[in-house]
Amino acid sequence: MSRLNIIRAWKDEEYRLSLSEAERALLPDHPAGLIEVAEEELDQVSGGQCGCSCACCCCSCPQPAPPSGTLQA
Repeated sequence: MSRLNIIRAWKDEEYRLSLSEAERALLPDHPAGLIEVAEEELDQVSGGQCGCSCACCCCSCPQPAPPSGTLQA
């Protein structure tokens, strides 16, 4: 398998799943390794927003973001 196809297999799940079992078995591990995030950690994620209560989420709000590890509804 070419280097370009290996990289494509790492990045493109649909392409990776289209490979045969034998081809997938030959793929080297992704250099970044396997990353696993626990459900408890995911519960702490705010979705890339600043955490303020405004609707614009432009991060220029006078209201500071809540302390790390807290969520706002």
